[in-house]
Amino acid sequence: MEPNAESEALSLIAGYGDRADVDAPPMGLRRMVVLAWRTWPYIRPMLLHLIGLVAVMLAGGLTGLVGAFVGVDLFANKVLVGEKLQPLQATVLFVGEEYVTTDPVKLAVEDDTAGDEDATIEPDLTKAQRRTVRNRLVIWGIVGAVFATAVGYVFWYYSTWIWQSINQNLRVAMIERAESLSLKFHDSSRVGDAIFRVYQDSAMIVNLIQSAIFSPLTTLYGLLTGIVIVAAFDPWFALLVLMVGIPTAYVIVKSTPRVRRRALANRVANSRLTSRIQEAFGAIKVVKANRAERRIFDQFDEDSKAALDAAYFLRLDMVLVTLVVAVLGTGLVIVSEYIMVGFVIENRETFAGALLAGFVGFVVWNYGAVQIAGRFVGNLSGSARGLLGIWMRMQDLFIALERAFYLLDLEPEITDPDDPVPFPAPVEDVAWRAVHFGYDADKVVLAGVDLEARVGTVTAIVGGTGAGKSTLMSLLLRLYDPGAGTVSVNGVDIRHMAVSDLRSNVGIALQKNVLFAATVAENIAFGTPDADRAAVEAAAGVACADEFIRAMADGYDTELGERGGKLSSGQRQRLSIARAVVRDTPVLILDEPTASLDARTEQRVLRNLAEWGRGRVIFLITHRLSTIRNADRIALVEDGRIVEHGTHDELMAGVAGRYRAFVDAETTGRAAA
Repeated sequence: MEPNAESEALSLIAGYGDRADVDAPPMGLRRMVVLAWRTWPYIRPMLLHLIGLVAVMLAGGLTGLVGAFVGVDLFANKVLVGEKLQPLQATVLFVGEEYVTTDPVKLAVEDDTAGDEDATIEPDLTKAQRRTVRNRLVIWGIVGAVFATAVGYVFWYYSTWIWQSINQNLRVAMIERAESLSLKFHDSSRVGDAIFRVYQDSAMIVNLIQSAIFSPLTTLYGLLTGIVIVAAFDPWFALLVLMVGIPTAYVIVKSTPRVRRRALANRVANSRLTSRIQEAFGAIKVVKANRAERRIFDQFDEDSKAALDAAYFLRLDMVLVTLVVAVLGTGLVIVSEYIMVGFVIENRETFAGALLAGFVGFVVWNYGAVQIAGRFVGNLSGSARGLLGIWMRMQDLFIALERAFYLLDLEPEITDPDDPVPFPAPVEDVAWRAVHFGYDADKVVLAGVDLEARVGTVTAIVGGTGAGKSTLMSLLLRLYDPGAGTVSVNGVDIRHMAVSDLRSNVGIALQKNVLFAATVAENIAFGTPDADRAAVEAAAGVACADEFIRAMADGYDTELGERGGKLSSGQRQRLSIARAVVRDTPVLILDEPTASLDARTEQRVLRNLAEWGRGRVIFLITHRLSTIRNADRIALVEDGRIVEHGTHDELMAGVAGRYRAFVDAETTGRAAA
C-alpha cells in the first residue's frame, strides 16, 4: 500500500460519520487472488504439514457429524421416548438383539396399521433397557470428550507451529529485502513503519490460511452439509435458507468498501503509533535533556487516540453489519421452528428419512428430528454470520498483505553485477574519479570529486558540516552508488564487485557507536562472528579498550545494557574502533574515531592504528586538529569538491589557502569556547 493512499485513509479517523473523499483501496476479488498467490513461496515449505492438517480436520468434522446424528437420536428418541435401536446403534453400544427394532422402516402413523390384522405394534424399550442405553451413551460421551480434548490439544500445538513457521518465512524475506535496500530508502522512511509492516502486517499470512482458505472452506462445507441435511428433512427448508441468503449477500456487498477503508485507516494509524513509540525511546536522552517529556507524551497521546479510534470504528462497522445479518438469521430460526413443530403434530414423514432408517430413527418428524433439524437450521444461520465475519476480516487481511508486499516489491538500488569480479588483493590504492552524487536530483552533495589514497597511508577527510565527507565514504561501501564517475580499488570499479565481497574487505567504525545488549566480546566480534577470543582481545588492545574491559566484573563476558548504556561515550567509541579492527580488512574507515576521547587516549589510539595499519588504506573523517596533523595526507572537502589535498605542513604553507583558513577557524572556535 503506497504511503500517499495511507495518508488519505487517515482522514477516516476524524470521526465515525466522516466518510471523507477517499477512494477504497484497489482490493477487488482479482487483487485478493493475486495477493494470495504471492504468499505461495512462503507457504510451500509447509505444504505436507498443511495437507496433514486438512486431513485431520476433515476426519474430525466427519466424526463429529456422525456422532451428532447418533447421539441426538439415541438420547431424544431412545432414552427419552423409548424407541428401539437401529442395528448400528446396538453394535456401538454393545447391547443384544432385544434392543433392536424389527421394522426399521415402520411409520408411526396409527392409520397405516388400522385394518391390518397382521400388523403389530413393536414394543418400546423397557425402563431397564433405556437406563442401559443412557449409561452406555454417557460412557461413550466421556470417552469421546477425553479423546477429542487430547486430539484437540495436539492439533492446536501442531497447527500453531505450522502457522508460525509460515509467518517466519515471510518475516525473514521482508527483513532481507529491507536490509538490501539502499540508505536512500531508510533515510526517507520511519523505522516504526517498517517494524509494524514486518511484525504485524506480515502476520496476516497466517490469517490468510486460516481466515481466507481454511475457515471459508470449513464454513462452506458446513453450509452445504447443513443445506443437504435440512433438505433431507424437508426441501422447503433449504429453499427458505437460500431466500434468506439473498438480502444477506446484498448487505455484504454494500458494506465491503467502507470496511476496507476502515481497515486501511486502522493499519496506518497503528503504524504511526509504532513509529512514535520507537522515536520516543530512541531519543530518550535528548527528550530528558530538553525537558520535552510533556511534548512527547502529548504526541503519543494524540497518535494513540487516533489508533484507538481507527480500531473502534472498524469494529463498529463490522458489528453493525453482523447485527443485520444476525436479525435475518434469527428470523429464519423462528420461522423454521414454528413449521417443524407443526410437522411433529401432523406426524409428517421426513423427506429422506427412510433412506437412513438403518442408521437413525428419523423416518417421521419426532422430537429427535426437531432437535437435529433445528440445530442445523441454527448452524446455517451461524455459518452465514461466520462467512460474513470471514469476509470482513479478509478486507483487513489483504490490506495488511498489500502493505507487507509493498516492502517486498521495493527493488534495491544497490545490486550485484551478473558476473562479479573478486575484490583485488593485495590492495594498492583506492580512488574516486569525477564522482558526482546527490540524494535528490535537485540537491547535489558531491560534484566532480577526485581523490586517491595509497596503501600504507592514513588519509584524513576534513571539512565543514554537510560538505560531503561521510557521503564520500558511504560511496566506498556502496551504501549508495554515484550518479556519475567511479569509485575504484586498484583501478577496478567497485560496482563490478559483489556487495558482500566489497563490504567484507572494507571496515568502518561509525561515529554513533551503536552497541547491542550482549557481552563485550560479542559486541566487538559483531561483524566477525568467527573471530576467536585472542583476535577480539588484540583488537581491543589496538583501540586502547583492553584495560577498562578487564576492569569490569566479568571482563570480556560482561553483559552490556541496551545500546551500551553502561559505558561512557569514550568507552563506547573505543569498542566501536575495536569492532572495525577485529575484522582485519585491507581498507578501514574511521568516522570521527576520537571525538569522545581525551587527548592522551587519542594519541595512543592513533599510534596503535598507524602501527596496525601498515599495508592497509585508512581513512579518517574528523574535525579534531590533533587527529588531522598525524595523517599522511589530508583532503579538504567544500561544497562537494576536494579543494585542497596534501600533508598538513604543505597545506599550511599556503598563506591564503583554504585549509589554513579552515584550521584557523577551528582554532579560533576552540579558543572562543
